[in-house]
Amino acid sequence: MKKKILFMLSAALLFGACQNKDLSKDSNPLLQTWDTPFGTPPFEKIKVTDYLPAFTAAMQEHNDEIEKIIKNKEKASFENTIAAFDYSGELLAQVAGVFYNMTAANTNEDIQKLEEKIGPMMAKHKDEITMNAKLFEKVKSVWDNKEKENLNQEQKMLLEKTYKKFVRSGALLNKDQQEELKKVNGELTKLESKFGSNQLKETKAYTLVIDKEEDLKGLPQWLIDQAASTAKDKKQEGKWIFTLDNPSVFPFLQYAENRDLREKIFNARVNRCNNGGQTDNKEVIKQIVNLRATKAELLGYKTYADYVLEERMNKTPKEVYNLLEELLKYSVPAAKKDVLELQKLLAKDHKGATLEAWDWSYYAEKLKKQKYNFDAEQTRPYFEINNVRQGCFDVITKLYGLSFTPRTDIQVYEKDVEVYECKNEKNQHVGILYWDPYTRESKTSGAWCNGYREQYVKGEKKITPIITVCFNYAKSPSGRTTLTAEEASTVFHEMGHAIHGLLSNCTYPSTGGTTVPRDFVELPSQILEHWFSQPEVLKMFAKNEKGEVIPDALLNKINSVKTFDIAYGMTERYAAAYLDMEYHVLSSKDKIDDIIAFEKKAMDKIGLIPQIPPRYRSTYFAHVFTGEYAVGYYSYVWSEVLDADAFDAFLEAGNIFDKTTADKFKNEILSKGSTDEAMTMYKRFRGKEPSIDAVLRNANMKK
Repeated sequence: MKKKILFMLSAALLFGACQNKDLSKDSNPLLQTWDTPFGTPPFEKIKVTDYLPAFTAAMQEHNDEIEKIIKNKEKASFENTIAAFDYSGELLAQVAGVFYNMTAANTNEDIQKLEEKIGPMMAKHKDEITMNAKLFEKVKSVWDNKEKENLNQEQKMLLEKTYKKFVRSGALLNKDQQEELKKVNGELTKLESKFGSNQLKETKAYTLVIDKEEDLKGLPQWLIDQAASTAKDKKQEGKWIFTLDNPSVFPFLQYAENRDLREKIFNARVNRCNNGGQTDNKEVIKQIVNLRATKAELLGYKTYADYVLEERMNKTPKEVYNLLEELLKYSVPAAKKDVLELQKLLAKDHKGATLEAWDWSYYAEKLKKQKYNFDAEQTRPYFEINNVRQGCFDVITKLYGLSFTPRTDIQVYEKDVEVYECKNEKNQHVGILYWDPYTRESKTSGAWCNGYREQYVKGEKKITPIITVCFNYAKSPSGRTTLTAEEASTVFHEMGHAIHGLLSNCTYPSTGGTTVPRDFVELPSQILEHWFSQPEVLKMFAKNEKGEVIPDALLNKINSVKTFDIAYGMTERYAAAYLDMEYHVLSSKDKIDDIIAFEKKAMDKIGLIPQIPPRYRSTYFAHVFTGEYAVGYYSYVWSEVLDADAFDAFLEAGNIFDKTTADKFKNEILSKGSTDEAMTMYKRFRGKEPSIDAVLRNANMKK
């Protein structure tokens, strides 16, 4: 997947259950105060066997902190109840911060088995805390008397978030309902973990083995070399192996002349976890959807979509459907026009054949060459991965004054990971960034940003963030890994998330960094991609092996093809978002007989053409069915609206590095976390609400 974010782990969001008080902190590195630079994880000391006892002990410590809040005989106040609750669980956040990052970035069978155990433990303890009547009584007392407290804006937001968290977690339910909700939450955690594990297994298990050189026709040399290297690693030297990891499957579909092989690997990709057996996700999806609907209804909501959207910028399913349907009115017709052009090219190679989904990338690439004399591979020599990273750092420095210095004294969990210290204009420490660029067997597919620790203030001390950005680029055997322009733009996307966490300037764990509504969190990431496409930015870092800057002729080509084939990308994103919504507007009484038939019916509603599948089909739609983006995939679509409108502010200023505008974006958006309503913060920056006009204009689609 191109874009993925695993949210930073806030202490007040991490809960667990435990009864064992005999575990010693002295022998478990996860439970100790880390005497490392900036309190970074001591990866070299941590063993897989440390995780379960660490969770158990940290959960117990969290329990003790909660009990202390309950037993405080003073009248419940913001400080002794709301703030104390938000700061509780700090040790648990430390343990979970390492563990859940490893489940994505450096996993194995032992960690996956642990995840299946720990997930339900966490869910159970979360429920036990948020359904604790005595604790909620104190929280409610502060909420009911909030006018008597002299709270600032951030404190008001934290109080509201905390009160709603308890209510939305079942604090107002009776005992029987709470027990049912606990059971539902525990089952959901198991199923979501199983879904993700199945997806990873099927993605990593598949290989397309080629032993005839003629079957490589059309493929760029770097991809052939990469496939040969993969084959060697898998003890099949002399052959070529292609996988379902994005850096392998996508360019294969784009360049392979062998249509049968394109069909084979395409179908393997879109049918992941839809093949029967232990890793099939269809029954898992049915159970997840039904349990989520049951949970929503227990809490008094019509559907799970209604439950989730209550806390988003778009507050109702109707608002989300209106957004998607309005944009689909432009993207689907445009995609249908593209089909006609691609069909003509296909007919020249395969008389009587009909354009299929596995043909699209290949013939779109041919059409692009024909129309613009442009091949994405022409950009690759100019986007060496380290230059891209440094170019992105330089853009961030120009915009926000942040600098990044390599730190070789900080431990890493894998040899290719690099660490950078981030400082501000005054040379003051801001945070730590882990840079993890390459694909490997132990790593989940896609690209994402996450945190080991979020920014907050404890007493007089500012706790600084520890952020990680992960990608899945194929490491070149030659030692010089290069990217296409499109792949390189993903670096800017994930670094946009990173600076959202790094620039956070908030007091409480639950209001800082990326703890914003899900349909607001993609704004900082997607807006940074706009700088990547600017010629003056590309000339800062886009250089070939000889150090020659990317030529104007190629820059012009890049700009000329910016909107080429854009309808495909827009339509597949909107379709995936629509599919997500369709699952979550169901009630618990609505039964899905056939997942694939349900998916088709949903796609038929929007007139999706057979040549474009949704970006993520149901059985591997991890964004939605591992819990991260349930009723939230539309966030990428809404953020397109926000980021296009927001970047217009820089264009209107006449300078994409305009300091006044950049400072305003930093001060009103990036540093504010969720200290105010998202739309309020956006309007303070922009002076108005966003519209879809800029998105359509950028796509050459007019209203």
